[in-house]
Amino acid sequence: MTNCDVLEMAIHTTECTKRMVMKARGMRLHPVLLFMTIALSAVLLSCSGNDKSPADMAAEAAKVYYDHLVAERYADYVSGLSGTDNIPASYREQLVVNAKQFVAEQRKEHGGISTVNIVRATADSVNHTADVFLQLCFGDSTREEIVVPMVENGGRWLLR
Repeated sequence: MTNCDVLEMAIHTTECTKRMVMKARGMRLHPVLLFMTIALSAVLLSCSGNDKSPADMAAEAAKVYYDHLVAERYADYVSGLSGTDNIPASYREQLVVNAKQFVAEQRKEHGGISTVNIVRATADSVNHTADVFLQLCFGDSTREEIVVPMVENGGRWLLR
């Protein structure tokens, strides 16, 4: 249910409640009842957000990073690695080379990675970590499930 659906439902509920009360009170809406209907509408709206769980957010981030790898955007993939914010350029370049080598090896062995799918994820909200299970689908029709450890840092999920 989207926020728009809930908003529409809350508005409809508020309007129906006002009509019933106005009929019962001779077209005069009681202020307390008006406040209660507005409060109920606000509660419905606040509970309807599309808030994703930490596991879902970690899974989506892991998929994005692996999609970067598949698309050969190695620098974007490396930027998703935890602890790479303040590393020397030479070390960052070595990480890019490692990613290129990994993709080349997968291309040689399996015809490359064609798609990446999220299987499931578990999160530890106390330690701000998650394990994301991704399925790599290869060009030769083989599939492999991998575990991608993630860590949350400043509201951003990164590869550990």
